[in-house]
Amino acid sequence: MALQPWRTGRVIKIEQQAPATRRFFIQIPELEVFDYQPGQFVTLDLPIHEKPNKRWRSYSIASWPDGSNIFELCIVLLEDGVGTQYLFNEVEEGSEIQLRGPVGVFTMPDPIDKDLFLICTGTGIAPFRSMLHYIKLHNIPHKSVYLLFGCRTKNDLLYFDELKELSDSMPNIHYLPTLSREDWEGPTGYVHTLYEMIVKENMETGEDGQLHPRPANFYLCGWKNMIDDAKLRILELGYDRKCIHQELYG
Repeated sequence: MALQPWRTGRVIKIEQQAPATRRFFIQIPELEVFDYQPGQFVTLDLPIHEKPNKRWRSYSIASWPDGSNIFELCIVLLEDGVGTQYLFNEVEEGSEIQLRGPVGVFTMPDPIDKDLFLICTGTGIAPFRSMLHYIKLHNIPHKSVYLLFGCRTKNDLLYFDELKELSDSMPNIHYLPTLSREDWEGPTGYVHTLYEMIVKENMETGEDGQLHPRPANFYLCGWKNMIDDAKLRILELGYDRKCIHQELYG
């Protein structure tokens, strides 16, 4: 894949999505269409250091390709994050940002001929939001798709109403957010409990007469600790490493 050139993006809108999370809508005026695959990311060149590689910050695209030159990033403010401090404190509507993309191979399987587990925490939901809307927009055939989203509290549930409405309107799309530090009407605890439960409830009898997990692909997006833990648990469920795909944040 050819390396994309650096382009100038203009921030046309900023919305507060959660107490420490904002949506940045960026337009690339020099392009009529900014085309990308759901799951890909862009790299921003922020004026926060003299060395280029210490200025670059990468973020998954939270929107889906719609034929326009506008895309969305969903970014959480980190106390010790120089990049996010700049984005939250210095960037406003009308600001220009140097960026490169789209980049990345964390994209949907084609075809979606196995169950698909989309497992995330925090802003790791961004690429999966893109994928689900793309599936609906293009009426892509799919097996069961499970979006498992782990947060601490209900205030941290990004795109909650939108994703619930989307999953309610589509067959075999299951949106299962879970909270680890607050009781509510939905599941509580960590995301690992959810996919382990789903896999065990859907075991199939193989030709050897033994129970085996149904064929599936697992996509993991979020912080390192969650991804490391998930990979071990998925292997223990009987899946091969080739079934696991990851996009590491931080």
